[in-house]
Amino acid sequence: MHGTITHLECTACGTTHPANRLATTCPACGKVLFARYDLEAAARAMTPEVLRERPWDMWRYAEILPVQDPANAVRLGEGGTPLLPARRLGQTLGIGRILVKDEGLNPTGSFKARGLGMAVSRAKELGAEAIVIPSAGNAGSAMAAYAARAGLAAHVLMPADAPTVTKVECHVYGASVYLVDGLINDCGRIGRQAADAFGWFDVSTLKEPYRAEGKKTMGLEIVEQLGWRVPDAIVYPTGGGTGIVGMWKAFDELEAMGHIGAERPRMIVVQTEGCAPIARAYERGERHAELWEDAHTVAAGLRVPVAIGDYLILDAVRASGGTAITVSDDELMEGVHLAATLEGIFASPEAGAAFIGTRKLRESGFLSEDDEVVIFSTGSGMKHTDMFTPDLPVLDPNADDVVARIEELMAR
Repeated sequence: MHGTITHLECTACGTTHPANRLATTCPACGKVLFARYDLEAAARAMTPEVLRERPWDMWRYAEILPVQDPANAVRLGEGGTPLLPARRLGQTLGIGRILVKDEGLNPTGSFKARGLGMAVSRAKELGAEAIVIPSAGNAGSAMAAYAARAGLAAHVLMPADAPTVTKVECHVYGASVYLVDGLINDCGRIGRQAADAFGWFDVSTLKEPYRAEGKKTMGLEIVEQLGWRVPDAIVYPTGGGTGIVGMWKAFDELEAMGHIGAERPRMIVVQTEGCAPIARAYERGERHAELWEDAHTVAAGLRVPVAIGDYLILDAVRASGGTAITVSDDELMEGVHLAATLEGIFASPEAGAAFIGTRKLRESGFLSEDDEVVIFSTGSGMKHTDMFTPDLPVLDPNADDVVARIEELMAR
């Protein structure tokens, strides 16, 4: 189980760069770099038969992952999440087969464990001693956890109104946490300045090549879980969009390796009405998304007003015949309740957007009754309990009419 990485390639200008040193964006044009592999060698080593004997985690795909020495893989049990049939949800929405990829079961409670686990591992392998990240919450806590595991110094810049639990997580993991009176793009700007000043390595979304490599394992797992085929559609709550970028790359690599054909799922972006740069660019037919002014939403992970990988996200959506839609904050919270009450999945507000987005797409006719749809539950709702304030009754255990009181409450 050794990687076959050969070089880095710019997704915009096509220039190639060495893979054996720390790298952020393309030095020629500033755009996103992709890790490239010897896919012929990888195909010979990473066969379906061989994979059946490997542990069910994201490191099972080592041949097309960037970490060269397995000893440098920083592990907390990431990947290998279930693809759960959601029959009751499907019946309610009028879709014959809905599957939920439950990423909330990852370490630190979200899909961010994949990308940051890979980025931290590769940074450690290439000699980084301190890393910095701008984060709306989950990415910061994942980075802090893996940095602690790897023995690297961690610096996290977060909007001051980021979820409390993720601030606490970062602090407890030993990271230096800096709160910023602004949005995640403001955090990113300060992080880049600090990285230049102090020699920290910047692991921002798609500002280095390896977070996408961790995220692409979601696509690899889906294909393997479905018996080496792709679903009809993937519904994905989108902030920075690394997951869509990574999965689209994974499908291309699997085709080149001969594991799947040319079929692709429709890639569907779901954003919120208060921050929808990708959806707006899609509607306008543009390849790049302008900065979204006055970004606001209760889903912190979707409050990303500008994405460096905008063109890669939009390319995947259009090439797949997908779409990009928006939901309101009220609707995404309804989506959280829908998944919880129908399927027992307590999802994050971001994932709530994907659940309710699926309903809207079925109502519009974009999704049909016969489609097989994978919805990404990108994080656990357990990290957002402060957003829920149920008015719960209190019973007097010594009251003579306590059962009658329960009956009265049930009748409401």
